[in-house]
Amino acid sequence: MTSRSVFTCKKHLFDIPEHVTYLNAAYMSPIMKEAVIMGQQSVARKLHPWETDISDFFDPPDRASTLMADMIGARPRDIALIPSVSYGMATAVRNLPLSAGQKILVLADQFPSHIYPWQEMAKAHQAQVVTIPRPQNGDWTAYLCDAIDQDVAIVACPNAHWTDGSRVDLVKVGQTCRKNGAALVLDLTQSLGVMPFSVRDVDPDFMIAVTYKWLLGPYSYGFLYVAPRHQNGVPVEENWIARKGSEDFARLVDYQPEYRPGADRFSVGERSNFMLTPIAIHALEMLNEWGADAIATYLSGLTDMIADKAQDMGLKVADKAHRSPHLIGLDFKGGAQGGLRDSLAARNIFVSVRGHSIRVAAHVYNDQQDVEKLFSALEDLL
Repeated sequence: MTSRSVFTCKKHLFDIPEHVTYLNAAYMSPIMKEAVIMGQQSVARKLHPWETDISDFFDPPDRASTLMADMIGARPRDIALIPSVSYGMATAVRNLPLSAGQKILVLADQFPSHIYPWQEMAKAHQAQVVTIPRPQNGDWTAYLCDAIDQDVAIVACPNAHWTDGSRVDLVKVGQTCRKNGAALVLDLTQSLGVMPFSVRDVDPDFMIAVTYKWLLGPYSYGFLYVAPRHQNGVPVEENWIARKGSEDFARLVDYQPEYRPGADRFSVGERSNFMLTPIAIHALEMLNEWGADAIATYLSGLTDMIADKAQDMGLKVADKAHRSPHLIGLDFKGGAQGGLRDSLAARNIFVSVRGHSIRVAAHVYNDQQDVEKLFSALEDLL
């Protein structure tokens, strides 16, 4: 695993021109050049379907699951393959108990795919979705833990808030959930791979992450961690490949009531995904080789630099104790200037506007020069 002291910018692995400053991984990351070749080769294999072996249905997705398990301290059998956050959330909704009058806790301004399922679940069970307001001091953890009591059935939250990177201490939240008998469902799409995370430390009931952002992977590809205590649950769909003995194509009509062991029953149909899986595997191999600790340390240096320069311009940012290493919001009083994002894009500097903040999201292909270019442009435009 790469040492923190030698981790350097990986821009050479990506097709990012020198004149482009891409600080928007929270929107969508580029994939690596080598992954593009793998994807092209995967598409080309469909020219000759007779060359696709039965093992291709199983070995590559199993490899992807193993890599994800390695990343989060789980077992490969704890991982299901899913196409979206909403698919994973639907699985959690189907397999968690909720009684009338109980509460589901969410954070203010949480991403819609991590809100709508809980609203519908609460409506169906005469329960209540309770929104934790955005804390003035940026400490989501304290506000959230204070709200978890014996009436809370489910806590649904991220590790890094998608709008501005404000951080939730999931170890503390997990401890508080277990103390009060609440289930914990995590959407780590905006943090996994660049922030250290272990299911052993947090013990979530379900953890979901899709790959097209920080995991440097393709769109429509993701992972669902299912805690062992839920692995005998009910999947969203019933597909052939999730059943025991599905490797034996000659006997698929010997309909099998048993599932493959572990979380496989929760995987989406066509989990083999011949074209996308090699891209996801390549990205996970690289991320695991580098290590989330080393990546977080590198990105924290860039984010600290962004925070310092933003404060020098009179912009508000989250305190270091409450922000993520990779994702930060630059808060403008009264909202970001209209057209600012487009003005930056005209200079080939790419960020997002979320709410009243500019969201700046550096990844392993960014360096200090990118930060300098961003703030040089902001000084001209503001």
